[in-house]
Amino acid sequence: QVQLAESGGGLVQPGGSLRLSCVASRLTFSLYDMSWYRQAPGKERELVASITSDGGSTNYADSVKGRFTISRDNAKNTVYLQMNSLKAEDTALYSCKGDWVRASLAFWGQGTQVTVSS
Repeated sequence: QVQLAESGGGLVQPGGSLRLSCVASRLTFSLYDMSWYRQAPGKERELVASITSDGGSTNYADSVKGRFTISRDNAKNTVYLQMNSLKAEDTALYSCKGDWVRASLAFWGQGTQVTVSS
């Protein structure tokens, strides 16, 4: 079965940094656009960042532009989210998603919790 496994979450103070990782298994990683989403309690899940299958293009939510960076290493089947200058409002469960470039097919990870608090 296809699996996406996130890691790197934790508790961090405002202004701190974290790097999230998502490792894909049993998936032709190079055929998937990858994204990071987040969902806070009582809030809708929102798209944070995305990157095309070849890493050639990225997009970010306005709320994280200039602070977060998405990247991928297709040789390692891994997508990353570097998060800097974290704010309390970044607190959420962060999940990665892969979207097959050839059709409407997607896979989700279970998420990793990021909590920004002093």
